[in-house]
Amino acid sequence: MSERPAVLIVDDESAILDSLRILFKNEGFEVLVAQGGPAGLEALEGQAPDLVLTDIRMPTVNGIDILSAARGRDADVPVVLMTAQAELKTAIEAINRGAFHYIQKPFDNDELVAICRRALEHRKLKAENRVLKQEIQRREGAQAVKPIGVSKVFRDVLRMAETVAPTDSTVLIQGESGTGKEVVARFIHALSSRARGAFFSINCGALPEGILESELFGHVKGSFTGAVRDHEGLFAAAAGGSFFLDEIGETTPATQVKLLRVLQEREAIPVGGTQPVPVDVRIIAATNRDLEDDMKQGRFRSDLYYRLNVIALHLPPLRDRRDDIPLLADAFLRRMAQERHEAPRTLGPDAMEAILAYEWPGNVRELENALERACTLSKGDTITVQGLPARVTEQRAPALVAERPAANPTLDVVERAYVLWVLEREGGNKSRAAEVLGIDPSTLYRKLARYEEAP
Repeated sequence: MSERPAVLIVDDESAILDSLRILFKNEGFEVLVAQGGPAGLEALEGQAPDLVLTDIRMPTVNGIDILSAARGRDADVPVVLMTAQAELKTAIEAINRGAFHYIQKPFDNDELVAICRRALEHRKLKAENRVLKQEIQRREGAQAVKPIGVSKVFRDVLRMAETVAPTDSTVLIQGESGTGKEVVARFIHALSSRARGAFFSINCGALPEGILESELFGHVKGSFTGAVRDHEGLFAAAAGGSFFLDEIGETTPATQVKLLRVLQEREAIPVGGTQPVPVDVRIIAATNRDLEDDMKQGRFRSDLYYRLNVIALHLPPLRDRRDDIPLLADAFLRRMAQERHEAPRTLGPDAMEAILAYEWPGNVRELENALERACTLSKGDTITVQGLPARVTEQRAPALVAERPAANPTLDVVERAYVLWVLEREGGNKSRAAEVLGIDPSTLYRKLARYEEAP
């Protein structure tokens, strides 16, 4: 509502319209007038007044009809009725149907203006209350998904996330596998203006290139074998919400080009199509890779990186936020108890000492999995050290690489050593190793195949 509120005055007598036009114009209103009910309905079709002032008794279309039409277009618009003594019963009925007030003819001009100003103030308060209620609901929703942590390094990340959430800026979340990148992405969404929209998430490393592009951008009928009908992409389906692109560093150069178009042009072209589809999403991407190094190696487009890296959040590994381990453990144990319909377990002193001493290469995800195992195997209300995985209870984890490492190993060398170390620790179980690494099994298989091809 502007500083000069707009009032639509409807009456079938031109003298009254002229008088009220002058009155409200002098009081600082934008004045719209309509002589007769049909003209009033027509004015409502083309205007959006802040207030409607209408006579009740008019031929063909009366004040009750104007009331219904006005509130049908805008449920919050206040309607003030002008009525004669004989029409009081009708006026009271109109109040019951949503009219703000009525005033009897002949009326005092000051009283009429005062009633109209109260109506506008009432509308303003309703709007403010609605915004406040939405803000409270948004905050409550965000609190429900707020990541757990009290360590300074983690609180700094959350503070930044809260700062950027209300904007529509693209966010790139970087961190090791299992640090909770999707949890932070959901937190940003819950605090954003898009919180009432959908939150879509896709793991870019879990799908082959063709299927990933079809899922992201959609496809048209006949674009490839099996495309028997048009398929809406997730970017289109997520309109008005947020889209989380996990493992963005695993995308192929062809997919990166298409993602760049989405970020630059805010549109996507379905696979096999020619017509662009508008994209109205807030993009949050995540990676456990060093994208700057990938750029230097030619594996990731620099123009896409700079489009993604508008706001960068770096999630610390769990070993750098050990103060958060007891809080995370308690939250996981409470949630597991709720899912199992049993009393929450607690960690015994020896178990707590073990989880605080362990390095947690799989980060928060590995902690959660270890506690789930402990809940399943432990007897009684207290989890002892015997319920934890052996790798957690050992005093020292073995070195990643047995032989003497190079003085300055590349990221690929370190990654390969870590992946193979986890695989060995899991007894060659690739599914379990992928879970600890925080990647899709298909991604692990691709990495292992690449290692075999390397000299």
